[in-house]
Amino acid sequence: MNGWADRTVRPAAPGAGAGRYPAAMDGAQDGERLAASLGRSLARLTFAGLTTDAVTARIIDAVVAWGRDQGWRVYRRAPSVVPPPPPLSDRRSVLDVGCARADGPPVVVEVDHTDRRRTWDKLAAEAGAGRIAIWVRWGPGRFGAPPPPVHRVTCQVDRRPGPAGAGRLHDRTPDRHLPPPAHSAPPAGGAVLPLPLPSADTPTP
Repeated sequence: MNGWADRTVRPAAPGAGAGRYPAAMDGAQDGERLAASLGRSLARLTFAGLTTDAVTARIIDAVVAWGRDQGWRVYRRAPSVVPPPPPLSDRRSVLDVGCARADGPPVVVEVDHTDRRRTWDKLAAEAGAGRIAIWVRWGPGRFGAPPPPVHRVTCQVDRRPGPAGAGRLHDRTPDRHLPPPAHSAPPAGGAVLPLPLPSADTPTP
């Protein structure tokens, strides 16, 4: 068993007393809600000129801060239920972030800048063990979709060539990735108001 996750409460049996999260809690809805909350938190991230590893570390820091803001116990490199591949099978695989909650199952988060099948498999196993599994995928776009019940959170990041020998650098300015503003609503009843056009006799200023 994983010590960090074992500290959370277990679902109550029907008719059990208070102090435990309801057995009827919909895990999918809970996961969607948490993924949306994390997405809103990551949307505020701003940085410039970071390497790939530095961006991943910055996002992990933001996930840790988000979990602590929820009042949870947060663990970096939390043990996973999945063993690593050979020849390290005798060791324990780890997760980027594990969160122990008093009012629900643990939340586990992995952060990637590519679509990694092994990450999806690991998170699917975590979800099979009763945990809320969230995959944070960052990059310039074209994000893959993990299999359910893994929840995806995306973080749009721009990339550009760095100095010679430095590889690519990454920037994020949230304003660049906001959706376009909504068009003005038409007048009541759907009527279109004509624009006043100048007549041929109107002098041009």
